[in-house]
Amino acid sequence: MAQRALPAREPRLGRPYGAVGQAPHAVVLVLPGGGTTSSARRGSALAAAMAVPLARRLGRAASRDDPLVAHVVHYRYRGWHGEAAHPARDAEWAVGEVVRRYGDIPVCLVGTDIGGRAALRAAGHPAVTSVAALGPALADDAGAETEPVRQLLGRHVLLVHGADDSRTEPELSFRFAERAKKINAQVCRFEVHTDGHGLRGFAAEVAALTCDFALGTLCARDFCRPLADAFAAPPPLGLRMPLASGFGKTLR
Repeated sequence: MAQRALPAREPRLGRPYGAVGQAPHAVVLVLPGGGTTSSARRGSALAAAMAVPLARRLGRAASRDDPLVAHVVHYRYRGWHGEAAHPARDAEWAVGEVVRRYGDIPVCLVGTDIGGRAALRAAGHPAVTSVAALGPALADDAGAETEPVRQLLGRHVLLVHGADDSRTEPELSFRFAERAKKINAQVCRFEVHTDGHGLRGFAAEVAALTCDFALGTLCARDFCRPLADAFAAPPPLGLRMPLASGFGKTLR
């Protein structure tokens, strides 16, 4: 049976957070989750809304000397859609839209769940400087476990995964990080022990780590000690770094 054609839609950027009214020096694109089940429905409004607090925090974290804007990306459809990989295509469109709106400035992609997978896939765009994948869903509807890594060359890459994630296998992101680390030394991965898929138990710690990573890669700030150590450590140490409770309060 032929697959029914998906309705024609366009992805879009949500409202800007951060240096509104200024010429930003960098942009963070937050790619929400929403689950791997493919559907012709629009991207989940709930998932997009849940991404707003992180986008707002990222936008506020930059200084006046290094103004930064963050946007949440709204997908055309729900799910990954197999080889079509619609969230990754929407992420690529979003980076191109950033260049059109703001000019040639560095971009950090921050994604959760399928948004994490989309961020990693879209990293090959020349404007992308860094990628953070939080609980990335690296297995599609058919259960495929192989993802490309060559597009990550020259980028800083952070992966974070809950050790008790029952929806997205943590070892998939570890094996992905292992392969990426072989071609790119600037890859690290943190494990959040006792936390699950949404990383809600350590939400403050994950947000603090993500902000430090984004500002370090976009605004030339020094990384916090845990991030610096994770990038410097050989595998598997730098790919199984524990994220401690209270991390955001004692980052440096």
